[in-house]
Amino acid sequence: MTLEFPVLLRLIEERSAAFRAAVASAPSLDVQVPTCPEWTLFDLAQHIGEGRRDWAATVAAGPAPAKSAAEGAPAAPREREALLAWLAESTEQLVDALRKAGPDRGCWTWWGTSQSPQTSGAVARHQLQQMAVHTYDAQITVGAPQPLPAEVALDGVDEFLSTCVATTSAWPHKPAVVDFHASEGRSWRLSLSADGARTVRLPGPGTMPATADGQDPDAASASAQGTAGELVLILYDRIPFNSLELDGDRRLFEQLSAWDPDE
Repeated sequence: MTLEFPVLLRLIEERSAAFRAAVASAPSLDVQVPTCPEWTLFDLAQHIGEGRRDWAATVAAGPAPAKSAAEGAPAAPREREALLAWLAESTEQLVDALRKAGPDRGCWTWWGTSQSPQTSGAVARHQLQQMAVHTYDAQITVGAPQPLPAEVALDGVDEFLSTCVATTSAWPHKPAVVDFHASEGRSWRLSLSADGARTVRLPGPGTMPATADGQDPDAASASAQGTAGELVLILYDRIPFNSLELDGDRRLFEQLSAWDPDE
């Protein structure tokens, strides 16, 4: 089950506040972001603010692609207090647009061939993960990384696999099955083939069928196990796959990380 729509909006606001707190505590806005080395902290803040404004306009426009909200909008201020206020306003615009639309309204998205619907509710779900991961980026930049909140992370694994990985574009390698196990008790299976990528939630541990010799007939080609927060950070390339407990063909994780279905 995904998080309820009001919970998504609350958590977007909470992660946005945590992001601003990291920006406020930085010794300089020009410090480099370790997890996004091409960006300074100011660049990251600009990306956050402009992106939330663009998505606010997209949600308001409904199914038709919206004109970029960045055109004619106020630029990200260089002065810190003004930047923090601009960031807060960006989040407010997004949350207001989502609240007015409600969870079921049709909305343009870039994930048309995924397993996620093209609705404002799905946008809210993805926006929460964007804010959560970029908050981690800001926190690690100021030397104070915090684990992703458990409810955000558990939904984040499912959201990433169903939105960012699931596709009808052909997997360019040998067909494979990859399992992701969160230590909080949830598991997901990603199937990769010429038909694309599809994900399903797995039943709880110990409930998979076994053959007479005790082997799982549907054993995965590879699996990764860690906290849900660690799994999210791995999927977003924030930490290396080998920082978790891996089983099976480890090359699959390298192939998955390098795969761009749009190419």
